[in-house]
Amino acid sequence: MGTTDGSTARFREILAVREFRAIWLAELQSVLGDQLARVALSVLVFQRTDSAAWPALTYALTYLPDLVGGPLLGGLADRFPRRAVMVTADLLRALLVAVLAIPGLPLPALAVVLVVVQLANAPFSSAQAAMVPVLLDGSRYVLGQSLLKMTNQLGQLAGFALGGAVIALIGPGPGLAADAVTFGVSALVLALGVSSRPAADVRVDRVSTVRRLAAGAGTIWRDPRLRVLVGLAWLAGFVIVPEGLAVPYAAEIGGGAATAGLLLAAHPAGIVLGVFALGRWVPDAVRLRLVGPLAAGAVVPLLGYAFAPGLGVTVVLLLVSGACAAYQVTASTTFMRLVPDAERGQAFGLAGSGLIAVQGIGLIAGGVVVARLGSPSVTIAVIAAAGVVTAVPIALAWRRTYRSVTS
Repeated sequence: MGTTDGSTARFREILAVREFRAIWLAELQSVLGDQLARVALSVLVFQRTDSAAWPALTYALTYLPDLVGGPLLGGLADRFPRRAVMVTADLLRALLVAVLAIPGLPLPALAVVLVVVQLANAPFSSAQAAMVPVLLDGSRYVLGQSLLKMTNQLGQLAGFALGGAVIALIGPGPGLAADAVTFGVSALVLALGVSSRPAADVRVDRVSTVRRLAAGAGTIWRDPRLRVLVGLAWLAGFVIVPEGLAVPYAAEIGGGAATAGLLLAAHPAGIVLGVFALGRWVPDAVRLRLVGPLAAGAVVPLLGYAFAPGLGVTVVLLLVSGACAAYQVTASTTFMRLVPDAERGQAFGLAGSGLIAVQGIGLIAGGVVVARLGSPSVTIAVIAAAGVVTAVPIALAWRRTYRSVTS
């Protein structure tokens, strides 16, 4: 249901949908607040422990709970009204992040509260992902997800560029308080801007969480299209390795913290460019056909790390990889459209937690391999080679199955 007068009108069209606009506005300010909070937490913990290990562990705690929360709590987005799930999760996070801002909070208590904050992210993300295809149909849905993805990546870029400076100016406590406010604002925007709908799963006899997990996994496993889409998404486990080794690689090519910052920003910038280009110039049918080649293309440029090129060439490699990684938007939107509405929250939770898991495995593998090989550049290239070997058969499988998506 796109327009005929170009991409600008199409973006304007989806933002004219009041409920989607509310979801986008809530996402915009929440992403900025979350990036600020991650920096604030790392600074706060480092100030109190004078240890490099504790900030790294704290940063990991902002991701790891999703491994559990996705499968166990994602189904709440199907069992309860999705607007209520999002608003409740936001209010809970606003309260808990405000607790994190309390001066002198013991570190064990801080860790526990942080884990609960991240657990609340799982039902929110599942509810949001399941609601967007209800609000937008056809190509508008893909464009809406593209806008949310670009917003998320631009928020990360802003966090890399400005987070440290802002926290240095206002301090970690006020930074956490600002994040709490963003959650409260998000809850208000969603409550006022999104209509209430009944739960998608209207079965009276509620099944157990274990049975819901099994049913969700069965839905994915029985459909070869869903299996391939999950495999394509999980290739991110290979693509994330340069992020984990950005600092030692920067040192290897003669750079420092500024070089590492540019390397960390390059891949998200490439994703923004790729998402915008696919949304603006590529028709839906072509986007679907390109998912497989682009998935492989996200890994192939990383083979160039084998030559330990200078900063300029490496940034180009990461930009190309990020632009190709924009296929994730098409893969995720296609996945959500193929899953029945009553199971979307659970399916998203399972696939999303798996995505986080493979990214964690990729980062761990990078650390283990670089300890053996000693060279970050060779490590990234070796893991990229394994990624290409993995990506090619999955891309070929998509070539055999994608036509059934449009049939």
